[in-house]
Amino acid sequence: MAKAKVAKRPTRDEFVLEEIGNQLAEAQQEQSEVVLTVWGRQEPTRGQIVKMDPRTGRVHVESNGETDKVPFMDIMSVNYPRD
Repeated sequence: MAKAKVAKRPTRDEFVLEEIGNQLAEAQQEQSEVVLTVWGRQEPTRGQIVKMDPRTGRVHVESNGETDKVPFMDIMSVNYPRD
């Protein structure tokens, strides 16, 4: 019996990763709310970037007083809310 295969995270080139990093840094600087598409999650993550931790590779997104620590490598896209 074959093991169920877990989908692997898509690989992105360094330009895409750099662009995502730049968008996150800009949003953090401007204290803008962002909507992150995160690999492996059904729902987008929405909130304000309060910290980017290079040591753990996680982006801290705060929303309604809760902090979600999202792995940078799992962030597929950064968008701004339309409302």
